[in-house]
Amino acid sequence: MRAARLIKMVLLLQSRPSMTAAELARELEVSERTVTRDAQALSEAGVPVYADRGRAGGYRLVGGYRTRLTGLARGEAEALFLSGVPGALREMGLEDAASAARLKVSAALLPSLRDAPRAAAQRFHLDAPGWFRETPAPGLLPAVADAVWDDRPVVARYRRGDTEVERKLEPYGLVLKAGVWYLCARVPGQGASEQGASGPGAYRVYRIDRFAAVEAVTGAGGGTGAGAGPARFARDPEFDLPAFWAERAEQFARSILRAEVVVRLSPEGVRALPHAVDAAAAREALAEAAGTGADDDGWVTVTLPVESEEVARTQLTALGPEVEVLAPASLRERFAAQAVRLALLYGRKRSAYSGVRPGDPGPMLDA
Repeated sequence: MRAARLIKMVLLLQSRPSMTAAELARELEVSERTVTRDAQALSEAGVPVYADRGRAGGYRLVGGYRTRLTGLARGEAEALFLSGVPGALREMGLEDAASAARLKVSAALLPSLRDAPRAAAQRFHLDAPGWFRETPAPGLLPAVADAVWDDRPVVARYRRGDTEVERKLEPYGLVLKAGVWYLCARVPGQGASEQGASGPGAYRVYRIDRFAAVEAVTGAGGGTGAGAGPARFARDPEFDLPAFWAERAEQFARSILRAEVVVRLSPEGVRALPHAVDAAAAREALAEAAGTGADDDGWVTVTLPVESEEVARTQLTALGPEVEVLAPASLRERFAAQAVRLALLYGRKRSAYSGVRPGDPGPMLDA
């Protein structure tokens, strides 16, 4: 533990002209007294650490000293390639490895390039989750991430509705989509009957926040628990995580569009439709409708796949007067009733605005 801290201290001093005791204590997560003892230990070991006294003083390396301890460990190198997503690193338990890797890279740079990491960090930042939602990291994410890195099979209990399913999985990759973590895994020996794919070992996608338990498989016999070394699975070198995810995401988006509605759209409604409903489904529906052209009013009739009538009502309401629902009749009736309510609501004027709270009808005058 202390040896790693001493190395980190040398790398920090190598990457900057000088650092105060307070700065070093903050980076190393120790007290300033410990920093003083570590600096003395480095000096006794032959590392030329010099302490400048006074208010503006600090620690620095003398004579352009450079350490050769900049070789990246495998875990640090892997984490380095994810350093652009600090939140994801933290949730997977890889923050320390990434920090060590960045520090070693900084130490290996020429003095003229030492500010490159900070310059990049101040100019680019990735914030993956969507707006207005706080998605906590799944508690089992670090365990799943360890299994993904090491190609270790796991036995997982997965919540499916009101029941739990236990299954042995070969974890191939993690995907962070709109703040939600997913595991892409292969189910050993499972074929096309359930997966819709050919041959054994088909792949599935799991939401990690629905895992109830994850336990690494140990030993050649495939069991779990203590007393045996971790098992490994033979990873398919042809597996392409980005391509697999893109295909599954498209399949999922299409699979939930199980109903259809027929609508008329104004020119403005045509432009806004891809922003209100599934964009791919909207573009395909508009492309099919392009063959018939617009009516005398410039409106276009479109048959649109949707998830359900209720979802369609919510989505199409966003288009306001730029859309007219033609079918099904039940959805058209709901929009007609909604239009009547809106007409009644906006057909009156408020004579006084101050002190009126949401939900309070307040003083009204006929239009």
